[in-house]
Amino acid sequence: MSSFQDERKKDQFFLKAKREGFRSRASYKLAQIQDHFKIIPHGGLVVDLGAAPGGWSQMASDVVGNGGVVIALDIKDIAPFRRKNIIRLKYDMREEKLAEIIHEHIDGEVDTVLCDVAGDVTGNWTLDHNRQIYLVQLALTASFRILREGGNFVSKVFQGEYVNKLEEVVKKCFEEVSWYKPTASRKKSAEVYIVAKRYNGKKLDPIEEME
Repeated sequence: MSSFQDERKKDQFFLKAKREGFRSRASYKLAQIQDHFKIIPHGGLVVDLGAAPGGWSQMASDVVGNGGVVIALDIKDIAPFRRKNIIRLKYDMREEKLAEIIHEHIDGEVDTVLCDVAGDVTGNWTLDHNRQIYLVQLALTASFRILREGGNFVSKVFQGEYVNKLEEVVKKCFEEVSWYKPTASRKKSAEVYIVAKRYNGKKLDPIEEME
């Protein structure tokens, strides 16, 4: 048995996800973020960017309940959900008409944008950090197109040299910005989450702002 398989057998969140029907152990990261920050309103509209395989969308659907909707968006195929309040959309989050596409499927304004997407990890700390920062910049740009004023944003970030610049940009657009590492994250992982609350409506270009 590989060390990865052996680690999984001991991973309480992996085993819990299997028992409770979640597609990813990452579902519990969002659950812990929600418990701490209350970023998803009951009955709200949530967009999950880079949603595949769908663990965050599942957890978000539990939080919003039957009166809410979760848009699970990814350029990859996402297997159908049994939950009726999740809508799957196959699009790139860089799509300029993202707001129009989303509003073809739902009415109302987006309360929360989530992004737990990550590129392929190479083991090169600097390269992995830079790639992840770029993904966060794309997710922020998408959120500025679709998020209502007063809405919330959460994204995975890998720790590294650009986190302070990223925080400066996010603080220009949200009233409250925090960093958080859920206990469901593996201890050896470099991932943290930037949690931004109460969007003020500014539409900056995060890539230009961080140059």
